[in-house]
Amino acid sequence: MAQTSSEKSSATDTSVRTKASGSSSTRSDEGTPGTITIASAVVQKIAGISAREVAGVHELGGEAARTFGAVRERIPGSGRAVMAGVAVEVGEKQAAVDLDVVMEYGARIVDVARAIRRNVISNVERMTGLEVIEVNIDVNDIRLPGEEGEEPAPRVE
Repeated sequence: MAQTSSEKSSATDTSVRTKASGSSSTRSDEGTPGTITIASAVVQKIAGISAREVAGVHELGGEAARTFGAVRERIPGSGRAVMAGVAVEVGEKQAAVDLDVVMEYGARIVDVARAIRRNVISNVERMTGLEVIEVNIDVNDIRLPGEEGEEPAPRVE
C-alpha cells in the first residue's frame, strides 16, 4: 500500500516541540514510542561549559552576574554558577545561544570568539540533536594579570 506524502513525513519526522512554558523541548525518536525532554537549563549548561573549555576565556557573565557568582561561591554547597553569562532560546528544532564573556588579556578576541562558537555549536548539537542557529558573543571585559586577588609572580627566587 502506498503512503501519502503526509504519512511519509510523519513516519520519518523527528519532532522537537517547545512546551507551553518555553523552558524545554520534547523529542520523539523515529518509530519509538515515548518522548525525551530536554530542558533549556540543560542546553544552557552545555553551552556554558563548552565556552569555558576554550583557551583565552577567563569566565562568563557580566559585572552583576560575576559579583553574584562570587558571593554564591562563598556559600558552602552552592558550587560554581555554571549558567552565569549564558542565555538560550530553545525552539522546536533549533536553539540560539547568547554569551557574556570575560577574556584573558593578550588573547586574540576574534580567534577566541570563533573557537567558542565552534565548540558551543558542536557540543550542543552533538548532545541534544538541536540545530544551533546562532551563538552571539558579547566580550564585556578583559582580565588583566594580577586582577581579582591573584598574586603576581615573585620577581626573585
